[in-house]
Amino acid sequence: MSQLDRGDERPGAAELRSRSYRLLRLKRGATCVDVGCGDGRAVAELAAAGLKVTGVDTDPDVIEAARERAPGAMFHVARSDDLPLEDGSMDGYRAIDLFHRLDDAVPTVTEARRVLRPGGRIVLGGRDCGFLLIDSSDQDLTDVVLLGLESRAVSPRAVRSLRDVLLDAGFHDVEVIVHTEVVTDHRLMAAQLASAAAAAVDKALITPEDADAWLAEQARRGRRDRFLAALPTLLVGARR
Repeated sequence: MSQLDRGDERPGAAELRSRSYRLLRLKRGATCVDVGCGDGRAVAELAAAGLKVTGVDTDPDVIEAARERAPGAMFHVARSDDLPLEDGSMDGYRAIDLFHRLDDAVPTVTEARRVLRPGGRIVLGGRDCGFLLIDSSDQDLTDVVLLGLESRAVSPRAVRSLRDVLLDAGFHDVEVIVHTEVVTDHRLMAAQLASAAAAAVDKALITPEDADAWLAEQARRGRRDRFLAALPTLLVGARR
């Protein structure tokens, strides 16, 4: 999963981030936390828009990279279910590409509600492996390859339940947006396709020969301008 959902350099990634910012509906000067912030790209963009941003991630190395990208922001190394923030201290909360790594979304959403002020905005999102589409002459084999990809995530279909989790936690005005990135350039996804095939082999879902044949077909599609992948991301916004 992480190979497919960390493509910040792919066309469409910037548009997705912008949609998540619009869903936050925050004005200049508002406070916002980006949980699972990675190398701080979103933190830097939100800070440039005039927000007071805090980035949180469990990985100290990416936090160091984030500090270099957004030197004016605040950063913490912390878990998403145990944030070093005061109750009601944030106007906005954003967590994208986080929930497929968690066993249970509820503690993280409960913590998000704690740090948000009444009326504050939350935006969650990510990819659901069950919605990924890759065209192939052997769609059954492709579906099995994608099952291999799911095996590399803790909760590969977590985002489809985020609306329920937010409602159960007491959030209001929950809305869901589906942002679909269409990729027709095989080169942009060659590494991710290889990772997916390798995962399916590792789980004994397909043979190495199946993987080689599938990857060869995708490469041929690329050379003939017949490659197609659709990568939907669900964004779920709500009010505290």
